[in-house]
Amino acid sequence: MAPATVTIASGAKWQDVAADRQRHRDASIAEVRPPVPELTPEEIPLNTTGIPKKLLTEEEIKITSTDVENLAKKIAAGEWSSTAVANAFLRRAGLAQKLTNCITELLPKRALDRAAELDKYLATNGKPVGPLHGIPISVKEHIGIKGEDLNAGYVAWVGRVAEEDALIVQYLCDAGAIIYARTTEPQTLMHIESATNIYGTTVNPYNTTLTPGGSTGGEGALIGLRGSVLGIGTDIGGSIRVPAANNGIFGFKPTTNRLPVAGWAITMGGTESILGTIGPLSTSLEGARLFTKAILDRKPWLRQQSLVGMDWRDEAQFFPDRKLRVGVIYDDGVVRPHPPVLRTMTELVAKLKKSPNIELVDWKPWKHDLAWSIIAKLYFADGGAEDIAEVEASGEPFLPLTKFIIHDNPFVENLTIPKLWKAAQARDDYRDKYNQLWNETAKTSADGRPLDVILCPAGPGVAPKLGTSRYWAYTAQWNLLDYPAMIFPVHDTVGAPEREAPYAYPDGYQPLSDSDRYFYDLWQQHGAEGYKDAPISLQLVARRYDDEKLFRAMQILLEEAGLPAAVPA
Repeated sequence: MAPATVTIASGAKWQDVAADRQRHRDASIAEVRPPVPELTPEEIPLNTTGIPKKLLTEEEIKITSTDVENLAKKIAAGEWSSTAVANAFLRRAGLAQKLTNCITELLPKRALDRAAELDKYLATNGKPVGPLHGIPISVKEHIGIKGEDLNAGYVAWVGRVAEEDALIVQYLCDAGAIIYARTTEPQTLMHIESATNIYGTTVNPYNTTLTPGGSTGGEGALIGLRGSVLGIGTDIGGSIRVPAANNGIFGFKPTTNRLPVAGWAITMGGTESILGTIGPLSTSLEGARLFTKAILDRKPWLRQQSLVGMDWRDEAQFFPDRKLRVGVIYDDGVVRPHPPVLRTMTELVAKLKKSPNIELVDWKPWKHDLAWSIIAKLYFADGGAEDIAEVEASGEPFLPLTKFIIHDNPFVENLTIPKLWKAAQARDDYRDKYNQLWNETAKTSADGRPLDVILCPAGPGVAPKLGTSRYWAYTAQWNLLDYPAMIFPVHDTVGAPEREAPYAYPDGYQPLSDSDRYFYDLWQQHGAEGYKDAPISLQLVARRYDDEKLFRAMQILLEEAGLPAAVPA
């Protein structure tokens, strides 16, 4: 579709720019055929996840209920055409937008033209183009799509156009993928919710009073509703993992410099203090693996110089005896998790204790409050000046969570070069000390083997109430350490109050910190009923560059716990 012409640069007010982008989004959805069903606000329930099955065709439901790995097989076998698959996901994505406000635009012409090419190729050659032949992939908006707007959540950036697809998009298309939807993110990209002055607030499909997370929240909500089964996200503090956790899907944050980020739009480009990374969100563990392997098989380091030249390693080589040493973190010593998270951790650990293949070791978090102070300072080495300037350039208002992470963040300051060096040294010292603590776990093992992975919460609770996501450290901890991490659903939701009661805060509870008091107050205010139907997810973490090892450990852990490696449709 045509690039934006109503822009700040053209003299428009920020409100007019936002209204035009919303019209553009709605027009892109209107192109889908048959038309996406209309809904009135009164027809949208608190839990929207049952709506698509009432409004889509039987074939569309079957297609969109199929995970990546099985979808690829059915397309390759000719059971479904790429065109039918693309159209089914376009319609379900359009419906997801009406339910959760998760889309910035659909790309029906691009998607259906590509699908026709793929169908022709398969008919002519009798084989797929690649491992992702015909798989529709949704994309977070700040990842460049050729010829499309690239605003990264800033009103002032509307009108910027990507000259070519981001490198990761090029590789996925080479593997046969179809790009069909772009999704919402927050102002500055630095919230773990997803709200901007351009598109408004994205909500959680399981409970629309809750957030789907951020900054990849549009992907989280879209995949939560199966308007996608595989999407691209980015992560510098939890931005893949928080949306995955909040929507009960899989999300993988790789070690930095494994997957290509060339072609994304960000402020503070070129900073090396804390690196962001890019990775998949999916309805299945195998979907995330296929995504990652398809990119690494194309040796992206030959085009993006900063990447590590490391091929995908066959994960089957790891843990051939299926024996895992798992460190367990119940809370980080700064913010006690809400009862549903503690319950789920306790129940999962109880299951794993029954397995002869799993050795569980209590892991005492080491100064996670210090870790947050280090990373929070390094996020904004310029004191937030560039982010502030880009917001102010349009006259759009600062949203509350932007103020929280920049203006009200006690660790943010404009660092001189010597101060930046000192902050980077503090980062490296912390990393070295944490690595040493991990090394020392070998002393408690009969065979001198350190921990393989750490099992921990994905956050201080399930999906928070909108506007209340004010603690990142359960995910940002692993960004500071540059450890790969995986979110996985436990296929459970917040239960009745009596089910969560055994894990409630004790009488006379004294909060561990100001942040702990904040989340304690939220639970006291809303309780289990306030988070009704919210999915519960947990996090598994491995050491730096042990990405493939993490996939294998995740598979074993799920099998030993009796949990499926895909989200039931």
